[in-house]
Amino acid sequence: MKQLVKALVAGTVLATASTLAAAQAWPAKPIKFVVPYPPGGTSDILARAVGQKLQEKWGQPVVVENKPGATGNIGADYVAKSAPDGYTMMLADIGSLAIAPSVVTTLPFDPVKDFTPVVMVAYSPHLLVVHPSVPAKDAKELVALAKAKPDSLNFAVSGLGGANHLAGIEFEQRAKIKWSYIPYKGGSQALTDMVGGQAQVMFNGMLATYPFVKEGKLKVLAISSAKRWPTLPDVHTVAESGMPGFETGSYQGIVAPAKTPADIVKKTHDAVMEILATPEMKDRLDKAGAEVRAMSSEQFGAFIRTERDKWAKVVKESGAKFD
Repeated sequence: MKQLVKALVAGTVLATASTLAAAQAWPAKPIKFVVPYPPGGTSDILARAVGQKLQEKWGQPVVVENKPGATGNIGADYVAKSAPDGYTMMLADIGSLAIAPSVVTTLPFDPVKDFTPVVMVAYSPHLLVVHPSVPAKDAKELVALAKAKPDSLNFAVSGLGGANHLAGIEFEQRAKIKWSYIPYKGGSQALTDMVGGQAQVMFNGMLATYPFVKEGKLKVLAISSAKRWPTLPDVHTVAESGMPGFETGSYQGIVAPAKTPADIVKKTHDAVMEILATPEMKDRLDKAGAEVRAMSSEQFGAFIRTERDKWAKVVKESGAKFD
C-alpha cells in the first residue's frame, strides 16, 4: 500500500512539474486569436493591433483567425472546445458573449463555465449613427421622426441578439418607438449597408464606426457612454437625451478555454496590459474612440457575469425572440 501511495504521489509531482514546465516554456509555437466575426469590425481591429505587439514581445506568431456566424457563437463554441493549452484564445465583444444565454435557447457552450477570463482589452462606446439622408440632428429628433413614421427606419444590427441589437432594443423600449431590424453577419457588413443607405440607423462600436463619421459618410446623433466622450465633446450622450442611466458599448476582451493554466493566463494578462499602457497604443486607442479598462482576470470574470444579468433583464422585459 505504501508503495502505491508513493507511486501516486510521485506521479502527481511529475504531472505538476510537467504542467509548470509547459507553462514556463509557453509560448513555444504560434498562438491563435479567434475573432468570431468577419474582418473589419471592432474585435478584428483590436485583435490585429494587440496580436502584432504580442508577436514582437514573445517572438512567436500570433495569428488572427476570423470564424464568423451566429452572432459570434460559432467562433466562441470552437474556442470553448479547444485544448486549454494557451494556444487558442478568443478576442471578442464580451457584451455579445454575455448576451448569448438570454437570446439562444440551444447555446452549445456556457459563457461563464466554458471560458477562463484573461484580460479586458478596451471599451468603445456605441455611436448612434444615421445615414446622412435622415433628417435628424440629435437623438430627440430621431425619436420624433420614428414616432411620426413608425417602422419607416431600418435599424442595422451586426447579428441578431448582439450587443448593438440589444442597445437598439433598449433605446426602442425607452423611447416607445418601433423600427425594423435588419440583421447582418458582422459590424463591417452592417456599416457598408448603412453607408449605402440600405439601412438608416444603428448603434455600433465607436472604434469601427467613427472613421465613417469623420469622412461624412454617416452622421452621429448621440454616444452611449455614461459621460460625454473627450474626442466628441459636442455630441450628447443618450442619457442626456432623455434616457437617464443609458449606457452600452463594445467591451472587448480576451478569453481562453476553461482550465487554461493560471500561469499562462497571468502571463497573457500582464503582457496585454503592458502593451495597452504604452504611449503608442494609448494614443491609437484614444484617436479611434476606445479606452483601456484595466481589470484583473477575476474582476473581468465578475464583469461578464454582471453583463449577463443586465441583458437578461432587458431581453425578458422586451419579450424579443431571437431563435
